Amino acid sequence: MGAGTTVLRVVVGGVFVAHGLQKLRGYWDGPGLEGTEKMMESLEMHPAPLQARAVALAETVGGGALALGIATPYAAAALIATMVTAVRKVHLNNGFFNSKRGYEYNAVLATAVLAVVADGPGVISVDAVGGNHRAGIGSALFALVAGIAGSFFATGVASSLKPTAPAEDA
Repeated sequence: MGAGTTVLRVVVGGVFVAHGLQKLRGYWDGPGLEGTEKMMESLEMHPAPLQARAVALAETVGGGALALGIATPYAAAALIATMVTAVRKVHLNNGFFNSKRGYEYNAVLATAVLAVVADGPGVISVDAVGGNHRAGIGSALFALVAGIAGSFFATGVASSLKPTAPAEDA
């Protein structure tokens, strides 16, 4: 793996950490958990508190793991799941371009994550220090499939856990 992929890993991982901390802690004018819960509620992702914490932690922890090169395919799967869910629940109907709230940005981030997994975390990574250097198309396919499955699992769980209105007494 070249220096370029290391830079990509660190920068993209950092971007995910920043977005996760916006959702988790409200940093950098982010919504914090309360605002993220409201967003999950509006997207009918129930229970909203669980969904909010899941996305905030996936982006924060997954982004940190990607940046450091720890369990890279697994971190990538979590990050891809968040991007696939964002595309499916928010951006797809808006078309491609980010300027119209489309999925362009999500696609670029997910593709960058896949590129890092395909090339591997590199010698300057926690995975390499621990002798755990997974790379290649197989690892990238694992991350992609696991990420897509994770997105559908999260939204499937959301629909099955949707609160129901209490039945009226007759």
